[in-house]
Amino acid sequence: MQTSTREEEVLSLQKQLSRQTPTVAITERIKALKHLRSVILNNLDRIEQALFEDLHKSREESYMSETGIVLSEISYQLRHLKRWSRKKRVPSSLSLFPSKAYRVPQAYGVVLIVSPWNYPLQLSLLPLVGALAAGNRVLLNPSPQSPATTLLLQELINNNFSADLVYCLGGTIDETNRTIEQKPDYIFFTGSPTTAKLIMSKIADKLIPSTLELGGKSPVIVDEDADLSVSVKRIALGKFINCGQTCIAPDYLFVHSSLKQRFIELFKDFVSKEFGDNPLQSPFYGRIINSRHFDRLSLLIEQDKVIFGGETIREQNYISPTLIDNPAFDSPIMSEEIFGPLLPIIDFDTIDSVLGYLRLQERPLALYYFGSKNKEIINKTTSGGCCINDTIMHIVPHSLPFGGVGGSGCGAYHGKASFDTFTHYKSLLVSHKHIDLPFKYPPYGKHSYSLFRRLMR
Repeated sequence: MQTSTREEEVLSLQKQLSRQTPTVAITERIKALKHLRSVILNNLDRIEQALFEDLHKSREESYMSETGIVLSEISYQLRHLKRWSRKKRVPSSLSLFPSKAYRVPQAYGVVLIVSPWNYPLQLSLLPLVGALAAGNRVLLNPSPQSPATTLLLQELINNNFSADLVYCLGGTIDETNRTIEQKPDYIFFTGSPTTAKLIMSKIADKLIPSTLELGGKSPVIVDEDADLSVSVKRIALGKFINCGQTCIAPDYLFVHSSLKQRFIELFKDFVSKEFGDNPLQSPFYGRIINSRHFDRLSLLIEQDKVIFGGETIREQNYISPTLIDNPAFDSPIMSEEIFGPLLPIIDFDTIDSVLGYLRLQERPLALYYFGSKNKEIINKTTSGGCCINDTIMHIVPHSLPFGGVGGSGCGAYHGKASFDTFTHYKSLLVSHKHIDLPFKYPPYGKHSYSLFRRLMR
């Protein structure tokens, strides 16, 4: 007789409880979020050490890009979830007078969160915060490719929370597959389009609703009237934070031909200022997650086109900040998401030529523009998010949903969007039990049709 696994037991328990009480009580949600905040704050040193082991992140970068974002999200959800959780009265129809209509926020039930390795803490806990705030029970499955952080998450979650509310798996693909077979009520996936397709193929016949946070090739455009001093530092920050292993990192760069040489000079100077002449020695420059990804990135470097950087050390999974000059559009580096510290730079003469190229590509998770043609860029391009005169910072405001479009994902979260993503808004109509307009029922009179037309416009 086949014995059940731990994740099957937990999922069964969570589903049983969610059927009895679909939405966790607000008092319990608030308690859980406050406790999660305390657990994080009490283990900051251990979190920073795990992120350093996995990705060589400095404590400053760890807090800025991982822990601090999660803590800020917890505070935001706590400030608003009582108001968001109230049923909201909405207009009913005159034809149903004197009925009352409401939208009732209700949890989906049991949510499976599958998170990636590149921001292993943030991209695990940020959706967890939204799912808990909305009243769900959660199975969390972080990535095995960031083993130190995944092991720590398992300990922190499973030692501090009841498994009937949230439970952290070990990060394996088998655990994800077995959990999907048990049919959770919602799946939130962050990762590559390739893995997303596999998950979608598994959940299609089960009709499990899902959110997919993917990636893609996010372009940057530096137009002829851009402020180069601003452009250079903001592009460099967006590209080289986490050693380029960011789903919204600038993937390739269009620079107006009149600015290209000056841009390259300023870019080199700024990167040297950030990380020194030898980034290998910098405490603020990360590493590639593992040798497999190192080998993949190394194959993308065409040494004859390198105009800055290009150094690699396999034993340390180190690749220096690298500029690659005018690669062919059909080359591998322009065909797949880079996800590393390599930045192709391509010169252009007219913005129309850039827009023409972008229209032929998959719609990106983010698009970045430096210059004054703001309306043209906003109105003539489609992307999950967009920054004018900046990169990656659109993830900071709680008021801006974060998500992709088309091949870069579906659905969004952060702030109120997180609460909405993990919430089913049940439509509720309350009709008067005594007052009942008779014209709804057959046999219809000679004026019924004209009355319907007046009432139901």
